[in-house]
Amino acid sequence: MVINQMETDPAIEQRLRDFAQTLSEKDRRRFAAIEASQRGYGGIVYIARVLGCSTKTIERGLKELDQLPNDPAAGRVRRPGAGRKKVSHPSRSKKTT
Repeated sequence: MVINQMETDPAIEQRLRDFAQTLSEKDRRRFAAIEASQRGYGGIVYIARVLGCSTKTIERGLKELDQLPNDPAAGRVRRPGAGRKKVSHPSRSKKTT
């Protein structure tokens, strides 16, 4: 039985992790997908372990890469309305005394 050998160089794996941390959520997912597809069989599991993400995240990234020319989310990081809601600061509001 032949097993596809993945890179196990700790320095390379650390560089992958360091670079992935600088990316947005969407870009990190797509980066993981590209790295996994370059490694062939077992690449998704390997990259998921190295980057500490889910295999489903990488699979979603692969689907997004297939639809890249028609990307409706181009230029956006999150869906409209997603993310933390704005909070009003009590110190900035007018006092009614």
